[in-house]
Amino acid sequence: MIENLRKEIRKYDSLAVAFSGGVDSTLLCQVAYEVLKEKAIAITIHGSMHANYEIEEAKALAKQIGIKHIIYKVDAFSIEGFKENGPKRCYYCKKAIFSTIQELALKEGIKNIADGSNVDDLGDYRPGMQALRELNVVSPLMDAGLTKEMIRSLSHDYNLPTWDKAAFACLATRIPTHIEINHELLRQIENAEVYLMEKGFNQYRVRCHGDLARIEVAPEEIQRFYDLEFMAQVDEAFKSFGFRYVALDMKGYKKGNMNHV
Repeated sequence: MIENLRKEIRKYDSLAVAFSGGVDSTLLCQVAYEVLKEKAIAITIHGSMHANYEIEEAKALAKQIGIKHIIYKVDAFSIEGFKENGPKRCYYCKKAIFSTIQELALKEGIKNIADGSNVDDLGDYRPGMQALRELNVVSPLMDAGLTKEMIRSLSHDYNLPTWDKAAFACLATRIPTHIEINHELLRQIENAEVYLMEKGFNQYRVRCHGDLARIEVAPEEIQRFYDLEFMAQVDEAFKSFGFRYVALDMKGYKKGNMNHV
């Protein structure tokens, strides 16, 4: 498995990895740096749709790997279609973000941009993939035939702390299509999800439906809510973040639950 990935990365004389600090992009950074050394860099975009703790985690991971790391702040609300949150929001956002990554990479003398898409992403609803194709962004993990399970296994072999990290996406994915996005709403969601993380939940989402927060956690973690005192604590915390109502999704977390909402 790993040799397939190294082979894909060797196709490029230099590579800038769009680095979120997640399972996929962390392994890609690790192997890109191993193969290309200083010809590989990591670029992290920091916008309102990203949780602040994820940026800090990305910093620490890049330092551990040893790869040059660039963090660039963007104004998400200046991106066409972001605030309006229509069906093509993800496309517009990806196009703007990866165009920025290309510009930053070119300043470093690097022409090739890579993202962390893997084979499993081929079966998911991802409108932003069109933008990546238009910008000629490469996906070495996908091209090497790696699934999420394989990536986790290889990450474990490299002793990367992300090997068992839960999957996450930008905070805007918690808001139904056509509901306008604003900074305050994104921070409400971030605060609520950080609260669940600090309570020890592994896989979670806080979906926002107006003034109602719908909590999704992994099915095996739902039983933690079968406690009146704990539910009262969660209710009080979420209302302090700005939500009026708090609900628990009975089916638990499922990837892509808001894709067609």
